[in-house]
Amino acid sequence: MSDALHTANEHETWWRNAVVYQVYPRSFADANGDGTGDVAGIISRLDHLATLGVDAIWISPWYPSPLLDGGYDVVDYRDIDPRFGTLDDARQLTAEAHARGIKIIVDIVPNHTSSGHRWFQEAIASPIGAPSRDRYIIRSGKGPDGAEPPNNWVAVFGGSAWSRLDDGEWYLHLFDVSQPDLDWNHPEVRAEFRDIFRFWIDLGADGFRIDVAHGLVKHPDFPDVEVTGTVLESENLSDGSHPFWDRDGVHEIIREWRAVLDEAEAAVGRDLMMVAEAWVHPTRLPLYLRHDEYHQSFNFDFLTCGWDAEEMRGAIDRALDAANGVGSTPTWALSNHDVVRHATRYGLPDGTPWRTWVLDGPHDILDPELGLDRARAATLLLLALPGSTYLYQGEELGLPEAYDLPVDVLDDPVWENSGHTVKGRDGCRVPIPWESTGPSLGFGNATPWLPQPAVFAELAADQQTADPESTLNLYRRAIELRRSQWVGAGPLEWLDLGTGTLAFRRGAMTCVINLTAEPIDLPASSQVLASGPLGEGRLGANRAMWLTD
Repeated sequence: MSDALHTANEHETWWRNAVVYQVYPRSFADANGDGTGDVAGIISRLDHLATLGVDAIWISPWYPSPLLDGGYDVVDYRDIDPRFGTLDDARQLTAEAHARGIKIIVDIVPNHTSSGHRWFQEAIASPIGAPSRDRYIIRSGKGPDGAEPPNNWVAVFGGSAWSRLDDGEWYLHLFDVSQPDLDWNHPEVRAEFRDIFRFWIDLGADGFRIDVAHGLVKHPDFPDVEVTGTVLESENLSDGSHPFWDRDGVHEIIREWRAVLDEAEAAVGRDLMMVAEAWVHPTRLPLYLRHDEYHQSFNFDFLTCGWDAEEMRGAIDRALDAANGVGSTPTWALSNHDVVRHATRYGLPDGTPWRTWVLDGPHDILDPELGLDRARAATLLLLALPGSTYLYQGEELGLPEAYDLPVDVLDDPVWENSGHTVKGRDGCRVPIPWESTGPSLGFGNATPWLPQPAVFAELAADQQTADPESTLNLYRRAIELRRSQWVGAGPLEWLDLGTGTLAFRRGAMTCVINLTAEPIDLPASSQVLASGPLGEGRLGANRAMWLTD
């Protein structure tokens, strides 16, 4: 099928223009009162999501797991962790979401399993050379008695990417020591995941978010790498030559998955999709979006932009070109479970390394009001762009990063694996506030698994519902207007309103965002929605506006 025909056939599919809401189950809502979020809690808050106006829910891993990496260390891909509920709860959630017109996207973690997975337990209990070891990347070491790792690869979370087994061999884990990498050359591994996709489609899933989508395939010779920065920085190569990121061989695997979805789609009679978490150079991203591979991929290029008009415009243009060139649509996001919340990032001086700022500070450089103003403006920008937008739970409340969590409550393996030099991602995973009072601000009836900062009480959903100017009500109005005014409005046409501003038309609608420190004049059009108060009819600094002819 040509890309042009692919585009025509799928032009109206739901995922092309969806607003998708990411739920981190552990921190969304606690129905059974044990301090941890659960599936029943998600069900109890579906009306909030329906009122917000989202089209789909992406659920971060809810599988049985020791939670050594927030659930991305999976023991069983066909079940629900008892702390979160049961498969029947998952079926009920899917049915009730569908009844509200909301799709369900399930998170799939194919690069690695938990070390508690039955396959790995069988492997380490077997002798060297046993076939059960071939499902993972287990190798002999170097040096006298094989006492040195097979190569110098560094794990994303810090430290060596290799750990030694009791019998002397080494296993690869590009993330935590509890997450051994699977060997995707093994036919049983490939068959297993094809079946996992079918399992969740049968249960009612409409889509899949694929974790570490650019991983899976490793260089067969396992060469050393030159480490010039962090592992995450080293991913951003543009030629596919890295020994374990963005290798060309990954595309054969993706095509197998896409064939499963295409076949199942015809059988179940509903549109299915895959979205990739692929941290790759923008020039490589179109390879993942060909007509027989992923339907979409996250646009991390925009997420990592500073508060800079030229930088943002470049990221937008690259994403549009990449998606349009292969018949896909771009995705947009400002936050997720892996990054500092954007209401905090935007409140830091430009150029602040926000990943390390969480620990190192200085924390007094943060301007929370500026951060929230910019976050609200950026939200209007993203919701006006062609394609789909992914929201992270709590951003509709304007939640900031809980950067000051005490170190004794930190749960993210980044903290330990970095030798206590990087605080990690717990600050964006704190349970969200539904009510302004109570032991967990409406999250549940017990102390939550991570403590909530005092400011969360002021930002609780019940408080914001009653305030017409709240961030929550801004999101509700924006998503409703997006559906009626922006979806299907046509291609983007840039307008020139001066340095430091971004402005574009799509059909009868215009979006303007002022990234400068001074008010700007607006085009002569009817004002539809603003991210904050106007000053004498002008658009203030760090504000955005939607207008129509």
